Amino acid sequence: MSVVKKFLGQTAVYGISTVFSRLFNFILTPLFVKAYASATYGIFTKMYAYASMINAILAFGMESTYFRYLNKHEDKKQEVYNNSFLCIAFISLLFLVTGFVFVKPIAGYLSAEPAQLPDYIKYVQYFIGILFIDAICVIPFAKLRAENKAFKYSLVKFLNIGSFVGFNLIFIFIVPVIIKHQWPMAEWLASWYRGKWVGYVFISNLIASAATLLMLLPEFLKLQLRFDRALFVKMFSYSWPILVANLSFIVNENLDKIVLSELLPKGIADREVGIYGAVCKIAIFMSIFITAFRLGAEPFFFSFAKNENAKKTYAIILHYFVVALALLFVALVANIEILKYFISRDEAHIAEYWVGLPAVPYLLFGYVCLGIYMNLSIWYRLSDQTRFGLYISIAGAVITIVMNFVLIPRYSYMGSAWVSMLAYFVMMMMSYVLGQKYYPIPYDLKRIVAYLLVSVLLVVLSFWVFKRNVYIGNALLLLFLAGVVYFEKDQLKLILKKR
Repeated sequence: MSVVKKFLGQTAVYGISTVFSRLFNFILTPLFVKAYASATYGIFTKMYAYASMINAILAFGMESTYFRYLNKHEDKKQEVYNNSFLCIAFISLLFLVTGFVFVKPIAGYLSAEPAQLPDYIKYVQYFIGILFIDAICVIPFAKLRAENKAFKYSLVKFLNIGSFVGFNLIFIFIVPVIIKHQWPMAEWLASWYRGKWVGYVFISNLIASAATLLMLLPEFLKLQLRFDRALFVKMFSYSWPILVANLSFIVNENLDKIVLSELLPKGIADREVGIYGAVCKIAIFMSIFITAFRLGAEPFFFSFAKNENAKKTYAIILHYFVVALALLFVALVANIEILKYFISRDEAHIAEYWVGLPAVPYLLFGYVCLGIYMNLSIWYRLSDQTRFGLYISIAGAVITIVMNFVLIPRYSYMGSAWVSMLAYFVMMMMSYVLGQKYYPIPYDLKRIVAYLLVSVLLVVLSFWVFKRNVYIGNALLLLFLAGVVYFEKDQLKLILKKR
């Protein structure tokens, strides 16, 4: 089996787990919206928004560092594993202790009213536990990926998702039914159960994280509490720019929604943010594909780096990754008249969200650029020049911050969509230019650009010229697919055949 074929197989396994993860989120969202009032559901949204930022800090960029040094020092694999884990464990333990010491001030900052303080203290405690467990599981998860154990990785993820969904269903639906019908244990459940309490979502997450920890116990038992100080200094210098880059990425992903609510008049701010948040959901399909690719690509790129055909293989992977992105881009826009029914669970007012559909093509092309950037970024990781990742991400963050403040007051969420696309396009171009200077890879630039331009042309025709006609859009998609098959048939045969 060819190397590329093996890579595609592992990526497909990661893709399945990612798709199911997002699918379960789609299932839970309407249940949460139905179970909790909007103000209560806002607590859920706010807590997880803060958690995404803290997650990046606790991981400290050590996941990529682990992959790099695992293959850079093949004679020190155990030391790399120890160092990576102990670094995150130390930071996470510091976070755990500090969080519990200052739990009341943190809860006071988050709660809007004094009456909410007792609940927020519990919320913060739950999240401290969730974030701590999730952080110390980062390197064991990375170890599974590095050892090409995609199936085991996905199985643990499935069990995590299943636990989270299962306990949510128990707390939200099953327990109230038991109490209502006075089934066995009803009296005991009624003594502590609180109806419509959002804290049960967080408890479910904590249980799922604890279950994940137990399932990863074999990987934890392989740790040795020995610290290689000289090696750690090198790993630290490699990882901290990745940390800052990851934080900059979070800014790029979330700042527009925050700025929208602050810069727009209060009379329309909530409506505009709601429309933008709803149409952003269509871009999730592109995000799922990119996430699946990253999970498979990152360990593969590092492990394959010493192969004499490494750069040629990287070029082939990017080439077909762009083909897939371009096809998905055209497919999503071609079927946007169908997908628009999924952008909101509010059936009574769903049509009000459709006014935001013109932002979707820009958001999708921004994700195309982001996906290509993630692929291109391998050059600074393999050449130990992660500072360039820092520079590129900061450039993207500056564009996001400045241009959002310039465009949002005049163009609302359309300005946010344009800025998102521009930021990722600039990051993609910067990475390509710098990469070709410091770590040149023989990409087939002409054909890659041709596919991107054709996809953009077809999207313009499908969305604006033919007014989102599903039949014409899919006809253009099939025409594009036929062209891809025609031009790529010889290379595809070589990739798919067995050696």
